[in-house]
Amino acid sequence: MPTSSTRKKRLLFICGSINQTTQMHQIARELPEYEHAFTSYYGNADFDIAQKLGWMESTIGGKKLTKRTNEYLQKHDLPMDYAGRTWEKTGGFDLAFQCSDLIRPNNLWGKKVILVQEGMTDPPSVFYPVWRRLWWKGVPIMAGWIAGTSTFGLSGQYTKMCVASEGYRDAFIRRGAREDRVVVTGMPNFDDCDRYRKNDFPHRDYLLVCTSDTREVFWFEDRKALLERVVKLARGRQIIFKLHPNEIVDRAKREIEEFAPGSIVYTTGPSNPWSAEEMIANCETLVCTYSTVAFVGLALGKELYSRYDIDELRKLLPVQNKCAAKNIADVARELLGDLGPGESERRIRARAEGSAAERASAPDTSAGAVRQPTVAGDGADA
Repeated sequence: MPTSSTRKKRLLFICGSINQTTQMHQIARELPEYEHAFTSYYGNADFDIAQKLGWMESTIGGKKLTKRTNEYLQKHDLPMDYAGRTWEKTGGFDLAFQCSDLIRPNNLWGKKVILVQEGMTDPPSVFYPVWRRLWWKGVPIMAGWIAGTSTFGLSGQYTKMCVASEGYRDAFIRRGAREDRVVVTGMPNFDDCDRYRKNDFPHRDYLLVCTSDTREVFWFEDRKALLERVVKLARGRQIIFKLHPNEIVDRAKREIEEFAPGSIVYTTGPSNPWSAEEMIANCETLVCTYSTVAFVGLALGKELYSRYDIDELRKLLPVQNKCAAKNIADVARELLGDLGPGESERRIRARAEGSAAERASAPDTSAGAVRQPTVAGDGADA
């Protein structure tokens, strides 16, 4: 058996949703010199009990999304080791990548951890102030999921956090993240939105609605008002819905048939080979509520209706550097001692300068308007 001094360094990639899983896969591709293992999302004993009882089904820890993650890993022939348990018997792992710090697995204590921002964070919920106050010796007493993704990045239980943009870096630091741990790398899957223009999706110039799983995670959404508003915004154009992968499909389809008849509905699965991002690239108008895909619409210059303030979204927009996974990989190499101090930052800066020069010389393809979101209280939910 190889000793820790002779074996390759080991990287554990903790996955979650398909978006998070594909991001981890991209990062792993940029680190071929290390040994890899992938795992679906996991926690501690309380997590295991809640998962068995079905209490996690609306989250990335539920059986449905765990199954989807494992199918992806198997399809791509990626090495799997749930919670890194096999490695724990043979020397453990050297670095873990996490897509969420809302739960802290016990086997990450004392380990180097890179937290990777995977998407848009929720606005602070009513539980956020409570979570912020209940800390003991620098560690939150309550799990972050109590207050939703508004607590993402605030646990401090990671070595470095890789974020989408300078705007997000400033936002996380204002909320309490340590400045020396936050690195702007870009966000895999959202660092090159222009590539989604190259697709074979058969429709063009429609109004696209990307729904959210707000109700599935026990928040309020007036879906009837949303659908009625969408019909008005369409002004006779074809309406296409892309349902959130965590949404209750039968219910959503019934509502669409009642309030937006004639719409085309796409779900996630083998019957739909196109991504939401490709659908956004071909649409004329994008309507979404609380969804990271708003950034894709914004980056591609689409007419956008969102519950978020558009000026704030512009500040938070992920950098379009086409190299987020490469940047995160270099952060990992430096943590593992395979790059000198400050070298990852120098490489990230050099890539940013190269990307800026490329964008400056490229033709402008961002035609389109961006509109402020509908004001809450006017009967709309878009």
